[in-house]
Amino acid sequence: MKYEDYVDLNYKPNPKKEIIASFYFEPNDKNLKKVAGAIAAESSTGTWSEVKENSYVKKISAKVFELKKNFVKIAYPLELFELGNLPNLLSSIAGNIFGMKIVKNLKLLDVQFPRKYVKSFRGPKFGIKGIRKMLKIKKRPLIGTIVKPKVGLNTKDFAKVAYEAWKGGIDIVKDDENLASQNFNKFEKRIELVLKAKEKAEKETGEVKGYLANVTSETFEMIKRAYLLEEFGNNYMMVDILTIGFSALQTLRNQEFNLALHAHRAMHAAITRNPKHGISMYFIAKISRLVGVDQIHTGTAGIGKMKALENETELCNEFLRSEWFRVRKVLPVASGGLHPGLIPALVKKLGNDIVIQAGGGIHAHPKGTFAGAKAMREVVEGLIEGYTTKEIAKKSEEVRLAIKKWGYRRVK
Repeated sequence: MKYEDYVDLNYKPNPKKEIIASFYFEPNDKNLKKVAGAIAAESSTGTWSEVKENSYVKKISAKVFELKKNFVKIAYPLELFELGNLPNLLSSIAGNIFGMKIVKNLKLLDVQFPRKYVKSFRGPKFGIKGIRKMLKIKKRPLIGTIVKPKVGLNTKDFAKVAYEAWKGGIDIVKDDENLASQNFNKFEKRIELVLKAKEKAEKETGEVKGYLANVTSETFEMIKRAYLLEEFGNNYMMVDILTIGFSALQTLRNQEFNLALHAHRAMHAAITRNPKHGISMYFIAKISRLVGVDQIHTGTAGIGKMKALENETELCNEFLRSEWFRVRKVLPVASGGLHPGLIPALVKKLGNDIVIQAGGGIHAHPKGTFAGAKAMREVVEGLIEGYTTKEIAKKSEEVRLAIKKWGYRRVK
């Protein structure tokens, strides 16, 4: 088969029996059918030189069924893939095709999966409903913080910062993505001290708190650390899903720990940021839900410090919170450069079913972590009750000081 033989614009795909991928591409050849066919061939049964194929192989070849300007849709028969094996899928539709000379740029935008494929994965154990039930928070956004400085603090000071944040009104405290088990802050000692601080804060506030301990490491070590978290009675674990890889993520999820799984997307921008080449954050969010994360960073829709492609965060959040073959819904996390003055604009844009996570916007408060946490909580609760940021600031010194330092964004 030649590359062009993989194109059939009259073909009607079957979403129940085929995986359908959507790509943006820029060609390095004037023959668009040849370029589109190359993407389909090299991600399924074909190669650059014509190889005599058996008829049964031809039947399960990928087919380009839609080709419009720089966009192509390709149908892959489900038989091409092993069920429950995400690395196998990625090696095909997100593999060597990105390096072909025949394409100048190529970006995987979205993939539609048949029910049979989706059901071959576990999906989230808790999801939005489970997390809200665990933390006893019915409607308002969850409020989180990342301990800062992100690395460098010893275990004693780390636990102290966590306690002050919980005491001030934060729901969940998170390790940062590059904190593992360094000599200055060993994992075992950290969870021992932090969970004691968590228990103290829970008794004093009467609220359930969450600690997102970062178990990111070599796979067997991650499992060992997750078991340790369970033994200590924790309710969460955190992992850097892209740096560990989806195979390790799937292995971790399949252990069925009684821990909500928080997914950090460190390294995603190396893959997603270029609008013309790579893989979309939307697709990463989708396969993360497939494997079974309970909450995942999706961005702040350009409101914080991180750059986002147009409508990228909103599209991710919409999918994560939508019905999908009865797979539990996932809680989006907004994080990166947030502070109390940005919360009303953020909630208006992204809704209540999110985790609002601030690091420097809490710990760099003029009166410290406790006051920064209190300011965040008061803005969130005041917002839910219908008050404006200015009205909340009139009643709260902590909010007033935060706005004086960082300002606030008007909600239109």
